[in-house]
Amino acid sequence: MTTEPIATGLFTDGAEPRLIGSRCTECGIVTFPTQESCPRCGAVSMVEHLLARRGRLWAWTTQSFPPPAPPYLGAGGKDFVPFGVGYVELGDVKVEARLTESDPESLVHGMTMELVLVPFRTDDDGNEVVTFAFRPVDEKD
Repeated sequence: MTTEPIATGLFTDGAEPRLIGSRCTECGIVTFPTQESCPRCGAVSMVEHLLARRGRLWAWTTQSFPPPAPPYLGAGGKDFVPFGVGYVELGDVKVEARLTESDPESLVHGMTMELVLVPFRTDDDGNEVVTFAFRPVDEKD
């Protein structure tokens, strides 16, 4: 079985993945996902910008039922497993993402989170499709 990203251009691969954003060379705004033009100043001089791997949890909730399919392609019905969703502040940008922790009582505003790649589904060719998520970091790590 090979591993495939859920979409190209969202994150790097490997032991220490990074989200791929963009930065405007005119005003400096950072965006995720990448954009071809700047939402702040309208410039078209956006360059690739790798986001930090660690950030702070800003807000969160639990997705306790399967989202509508399509567009959701993950497990549904009796195979659905609730998952956390949150905003993680990575310097100048807040990223909405899955969280590996789905119990809201285990999450704390401002806690350190780290980017990881997690299995999402198996495609029709038997490949494991992975997506990005953030996991709580033990401050000793």
